[in-house]
Amino acid sequence: MILLADPGRQFQFLKNELMEQLGHFIGSGSYVMGERVALLEKKIAEKLGVPCAIGVGNGTDALVLALEAFGIGEGDEVITTPFSFFATAEAISRRGAKPVFVDVNPATYNIDPDKIEACITSRTKAILPVHLFGQPADMDGIGSIAQKHGLIVIEDACQAFGAQFNGRPAGSFGHAACFSFFPTKNLGTMGDGGMVVTPDPDIAAKIRKLRHHGSPKKYYHDLIGYNSRLDELHALILLSAMNHIDRWNEQRRMLAERYRQSLGHLPYLQLPVEREGSRSVYHLYCLGSEERESLQDALRQSGVQTGVYYPCPLHLQNAYRHLGYRPGDFPAAEQLSRQLFAIPLHPFLRVSEQDHIVSVLTSFRSANP
Repeated sequence: MILLADPGRQFQFLKNELMEQLGHFIGSGSYVMGERVALLEKKIAEKLGVPCAIGVGNGTDALVLALEAFGIGEGDEVITTPFSFFATAEAISRRGAKPVFVDVNPATYNIDPDKIEACITSRTKAILPVHLFGQPADMDGIGSIAQKHGLIVIEDACQAFGAQFNGRPAGSFGHAACFSFFPTKNLGTMGDGGMVVTPDPDIAAKIRKLRHHGSPKKYYHDLIGYNSRLDELHALILLSAMNHIDRWNEQRRMLAERYRQSLGHLPYLQLPVEREGSRSVYHLYCLGSEERESLQDALRQSGVQTGVYYPCPLHLQNAYRHLGYRPGDFPAAEQLSRQLFAIPLHPFLRVSEQDHIVSVLTSFRSANP
């Protein structure tokens, strides 16, 4: 089976590099929030051009902690996209705030800035855009609206490490940004991990307290916090991956371009669009088709794994039934949920494997007249 994502190949590539460091790590006796976490925070802050980076337990915690650090909670509203992984809205709800959904641009899959202002109320405190599948959201449009209305912007960049918008890294636009290091992410570890970045040292200091039981120093607690610390072992793995991330992202872009050239002429497929000024890192490569199930069946029978991201938009999830949204409220997001499916794309996908995938897709119409 040609896998949709293959972190096993990635970590096998890093194996010798990691094994060399593992002995010293085991002997160090420092396993939680030590020098490796501090070094990773420093390197990521430098990479993104953002003054502060704070390692946390996972990407969902990163979102929750960022929202809490800005004081977002009961009675507040946060504008976000209905077409994302559940954690985007879940983090808002965990703070007691209300997610207010805005439909997406059907070409880029990201929140449509032209639809945001109509949803702003006196209770709106923040906008939480998602750089979905590695494609940056329109941060110029979002930033302009946020500035006009005095709103906080927190970027959900969990799928977009290394992406750029108008020459700037995703994660460097908002008042804060959140990253996930789940194994299948572009920059991933062998387990869970996350990070918040922010230009605001006061917000960074608060998140550092919150991630460690509200504690500025051992056994003294200023806040009711969380246990959301990044382990040293994950930082060790991520530091090794950081040495290769630019090349891995370029490999993703090269493979995406090969797909574009090979599949762009097929009338039954909608390919992802990279808008002007954006530099996607293709965390996922999603195709759209009214014949999704038949295409997935053909690929599966030919030994190719696919996935649907996401089959039910957030506003139609049972967990958000109380918000009163109905089918048809966000037609672009709902259409994408019905039509999109992901095909394999990762830095270790072999060209021969990609050629096989292309062959199955290009021969689909002749096999299914």
